[in-house]
Amino acid sequence: MSVQQPESRGGAGAGPAARSHAPADAPRGTRDEIATRAYAAMRYLVLDQGDGRREVAETLGMSFVRAKALRRLAIEPLRMSDLAASMGTDKPYATLVVDDLEARGLVLRTVDPSDRRAKIVAVTEAGRQAAATADAILSRPAPGLSRLDDEELAVLARLVGKAAADDDGHSPELRMTDRR
Repeated sequence: MSVQQPESRGGAGAGPAARSHAPADAPRGTRDEIATRAYAAMRYLVLDQGDGRREVAETLGMSFVRAKALRRLAIEPLRMSDLAASMGTDKPYATLVVDDLEARGLVLRTVDPSDRRAKIVAVTEAGRQAAATADAILSRPAPGLSRLDDEELAVLARLVGKAAADDDGHSPELRMTDRR
């Protein structure tokens, strides 16, 4: 009769089943706990550490929502209803945003030739320049990435790209260039 030994967490004298190939600093916990911590770290890195949204709003002198609409319109002109949908808002609020952007000389509204009741919104040259400024600010890497060496950055880029890919496996970079 054999007596079962309690499992150890690796180290000297641990059996083969107890040894892990994971590095000593590997995250511990369930898959969901690890995913939650990874997501929290990414959110902090992207949204808080660089705070690009605040910088865009201050640089352009408008709310980030208005800058977001402007950046979306710089990709292609849109009907008001399509702009509202892409912003995740209702049509009356999209109209307020466009009214403000138009008053600043950043967008123009024209009649949709396929439906004279609808309006198409397009950026002006000044609007295109403002959108490019916002894109430049938002494209800057977060300061914390400077703590990673070249190999770590390459691994991070590969893993985050894989996680961010759509169902067809297209990376965020491909989706962004396809929209322009």
